[in-house]
Amino acid sequence: GTSPLALAARTDADAPSRYPDPDSTDLRAAIGALHGIDPALLVMGTGSDELLHLAAQGYAGPGDEVLFSRFSFVVYDIAARRCGATPVEAPDRDYGSDVDALLAAVNPRTRVVFLANPNNPTGTFLPAAEVARLHAGLPGDVLLVLDQAYAEYLDPADDDHGLALAAAHGNVLVTRTFSKIYGLAGERVGWATGGAALIDTLNRIRGPFNVTNSGQAMALAATADQAFVTHARDHNRAVRAAFAEAVNALGNHGLRAVPSEANFVLVLFEGALSAEAAYAGLAERGYMVRWLPNQGLRDALRITIGTREQMEAIAAALREMAEVA
Repeated sequence: GTSPLALAARTDADAPSRYPDPDSTDLRAAIGALHGIDPALLVMGTGSDELLHLAAQGYAGPGDEVLFSRFSFVVYDIAARRCGATPVEAPDRDYGSDVDALLAAVNPRTRVVFLANPNNPTGTFLPAAEVARLHAGLPGDVLLVLDQAYAEYLDPADDDHGLALAAAHGNVLVTRTFSKIYGLAGERVGWATGGAALIDTLNRIRGPFNVTNSGQAMALAATADQAFVTHARDHNRAVRAAFAEAVNALGNHGLRAVPSEANFVLVLFEGALSAEAAYAGLAERGYMVRWLPNQGLRDALRITIGTREQMEAIAAALREMAEVA
């Protein structure tokens, strides 16, 4: 859902006939205050997608390579190709990023490394020590982009220290979004932070009015409503754990939940019931989930966490289908 404060702010936003603040000044100030970041080291984007594209555009081009793990966010491949660079996939480790495999794939042509943490679409997570090890192993002229779209779903104690890395090193960019836990996907609001030179580069090539009036107003109100964020995180953690337990109880039918720190669970289908059949069966029952054969996940479904009642119904439907497959 969306914070009631954010929904109320939509009606109070400047008229759509007026251009928005091109620098999102008030919103950057609020984000900076929340996370302890100098607003001058923040840049806003049309969702974090724009910022991911800008990172590749600003630091890679023809003849260069953009590196990421297998089963990562599909935008990384697109961003690399869009700027003329070559996308390179490193092998995964049980559907998650493998630091050793990433470092082994680095060569003199590598310009940008993308890491989604937690990962999309698998939900896997690298702890702070592994993220630090990845950064330490990269040449200083390679940009590490930490895509933290799902970071707010983490217990604060599990923070991967990406913001601290970005504050301390000139080759680390962290991106975040208001599309996930804040529930503002339709408004397309994202932000990034890094060293002054990185932010200057992104500001030079971003769109001039890239966050709308309503997007700025709603994101500003959402930032102030951290009680909503805490409630959403606690709900997600509890319902996700119960759903994963219900899926893993179907292990004798070949179903397995990949451990997730995001607001979804990747369910593997390794028995008689195929992911494609489960996808169709859930659709018939009114549930839309993600089947991703084009991302190499033909035998898996990415299932977003909803209400407790919805997730219990989906688990029951999976059991019903598995028992007759």
